[in-house]
Amino acid sequence: MTLNSYFKAIQVAKRVQWSQFLDNLDSRSVWNARKIVIGKAPDRFLVLKNATTPAQINNTLLQHFFPPRPSPPPPLILPAFKAVPPVLPSEVSKALCKSSNTFTPRPSSISYPVRKTVHKANEPLLPSLFTPLLPHTYHPQALKRTNGILLDKPGKPGYSTSTSFPHHCSTQKCLQNS
Repeated sequence: MTLNSYFKAIQVAKRVQWSQFLDNLDSRSVWNARKIVIGKAPDRFLVLKNATTPAQINNTLLQHFFPPRPSPPPPLILPAFKAVPPVLPSEVSKALCKSSNTFTPRPSSISYPVRKTVHKANEPLLPSLFTPLLPHTYHPQALKRTNGILLDKPGKPGYSTSTSFPHHCSTQKCLQNS
């Protein structure tokens, strides 16, 4: 046997031994394999740039994964516009009348029957909430969106004409039925 074949046989034996070792790894010997590959025991703590102590590592990780929140936007300063007539209880009644008690609630999660009941119990309440917003042309996001769905009605051939949609009731009749 030549010297080269001797060293080659040693390399092959090492490769076979290492493969068998890796094939039979369990949860404890994984760390032994890492130690063999690195040549020393693994560091006990993470090594991060500019962080050597556990407290510094902790702060660095916290800052990375939980960055400070951006500062909130400045408060909205609403410009005053010309005088706007106040919202009248009768206008709120008329608007609520056009809504069905079976409609889905808006994104504010307040259903129309609840709004109608509140308005019926205290008519000046809802107008007093909306009137201050009008001169500033400010409309809350919850009032800008609605949830809706079109359902096929029995006996309707389609929705191509305005007569295919439901008829709205009058104000008095609507509030009496709610």
